[in-house]
Amino acid sequence: MKKILAIVLAAVMLLSMTACGAAAKKDTYVVGICQLVQHDALDAATKGFQDALTEALGDKVKFEVQNASGDSVNCTTIINGFVSSKVDLIMANATPALQAAASATSEIPILGTSVTDYAFALEIEGWTGTVGGNISGTSDLAPLDQQAAMIQELFPDAKNIGLLYCSAEANSQYQVDEMTKYLTELGLTATAFAFTDTNDVASVAQAACDASDVLYIPTDNTAIANVVLPAKVPVIAGEAGICEGCGIATLSISYYDLGVATGKMAAKILTGEADISQMPVEYAPQVTKMYNAANCEALGVTIPDGYEPLG
Repeated sequence: MKKILAIVLAAVMLLSMTACGAAAKKDTYVVGICQLVQHDALDAATKGFQDALTEALGDKVKFEVQNASGDSVNCTTIINGFVSSKVDLIMANATPALQAAASATSEIPILGTSVTDYAFALEIEGWTGTVGGNISGTSDLAPLDQQAAMIQELFPDAKNIGLLYCSAEANSQYQVDEMTKYLTELGLTATAFAFTDTNDVASVAQAACDASDVLYIPTDNTAIANVVLPAKVPVIAGEAGICEGCGIATLSISYYDLGVATGKMAAKILTGEADISQMPVEYAPQVTKMYNAANCEALGVTIPDGYEPLG
């Protein structure tokens, strides 16, 4: 009897582990997508995700796409709705969406995208590259040391670098802290200028322009062309969408490709091919030096070889 009981218990444990690690195969899957805000980069990531997952599963997958209009409270409401309707997987597009999903469920698989640093966003100590549990995804972090080097390459005489960012964005704080380290190592003076929302961004941006030779803006959807261009202060941007508005150059990733990578991860999870708890966070497959020709002309900046034009 003891031997039989042991066999039964082992079988139960195996089934339990299988259920936790990978989703059971189904005829159809419902995927909830929570996107923080309508923005070119995030829109591209969502499209890449849907295209890749549709290519893998065809009409077996259905999407529920909702936009939080830039409000983290809306993210929580949207995610709770997905949990209540028992979707098969949640795609959280941007950090607040990921944080809301992580707080809402430990059972439904969650894939983040357009998230810069998972350890920082989810308060994980001893980061190993894998979140564990029911969470994984892709990161939009371009190499910050290379972005710092870009500033020095384009503006060798610059001394004071202003780091303009939104204090409400956890990812931006992380990028600013890291960029400060890299810029300091290059012998440059880095000064952070934080704004809280659209009400004070113009005044903070003007203060940053007054005190800086060059500005760096991380991946936090900041639009300040109406301030920096008249002030004749060049901006190195953390991603292409920002660079198209107010920047002169960026080390860019493709958010569409990032979404595709996330969609491929989702397909493996839904079909049971992969265990999300063991899936490391993935990064953009490549980065590209890009420049904004119109803004460079307006500011009289000459871009060296090796950069591609935006657009």
